[in-house]
Amino acid sequence: MTTDPVSGGAPIRRAPATGPVSGEAPARRLPAADPVPGEVPGSALADTVLERLTAVYPAAGNPFRAQEMVAYMKGVAPFLGVRTPERRALSRTVLDGTPRPDEDDCAAIALRCFALPEREYHYFAVDYLRRHVRRCSSGFLPVARRLVTTVSWWDTVDHLAAHVVGGLVAADPALAPAMDAWIDDEDLWVARTALLHQLRFKGDTDADRLFDHCLRRADHPDFFVRKAIGWSLREYAKTAPAEVRAFVTAHGARLSPLSVREALKNLTPPAGLPNRRPGTGT
Repeated sequence: MTTDPVSGGAPIRRAPATGPVSGEAPARRLPAADPVPGEVPGSALADTVLERLTAVYPAAGNPFRAQEMVAYMKGVAPFLGVRTPERRALSRTVLDGTPRPDEDDCAAIALRCFALPEREYHYFAVDYLRRHVRRCSSGFLPVARRLVTTVSWWDTVDHLAAHVVGGLVAADPALAPAMDAWIDDEDLWVARTALLHQLRFKGDTDADRLFDHCLRRADHPDFFVRKAIGWSLREYAKTAPAEVRAFVTAHGARLSPLSVREALKNLTPPAGLPNRRPGTGT
């Protein structure tokens, strides 16, 4: 079974993906030679990487393990059946001798990987962007959003939020207001990304923005948003425990019990904090 990526919680539900994994070995899939104009940048590096990747990954697949992975990830996508340590070793082989990418290379590789159905290709793209996000400008943010909203689930979204979107905002604080728009987005994964983008900021966290985002989505009905509120507060509490405790003391009645539990997991609960908000089960 796959090794869990960074996550604020285990997956709880997902509509089954179409095209179930069969018991046959996956066939080699070559990337499209001519991506749709205007959507995916042309990139000779992407051509090389995708050709290698779609030869190496399927050859290492295990259809029986793939079925386990599909079940564990609630049918979000088909899998080749390559465990994380092996996959990352294969990725090093794929990238051996390749040059450092520019921004167009990063966009082309990521978008073309996400256009392939098997989840391991999406993981490759996320790992690649984590490694090279500093080579991307603030203009990469729309690409990051497109990835967040493509086959969305916590296993890719959380890495994209904390390491890619967060990396872009850290490098260019002028992008921070974009997170104020994302937090109100109808797509729960875009909102979750806004909540989690400061996860690694520590002392550089914009606490006012973090607290504002938590309150703006405090009554969101979805588990993944409520969990992200608590997770973002819990992470910031490692840097500013008194500030997080004070925030929860002041606003605990607005937050869901799940968010409060997560926020205070490593803190002493404030006295008199309500145990649950009327009318909610989480």
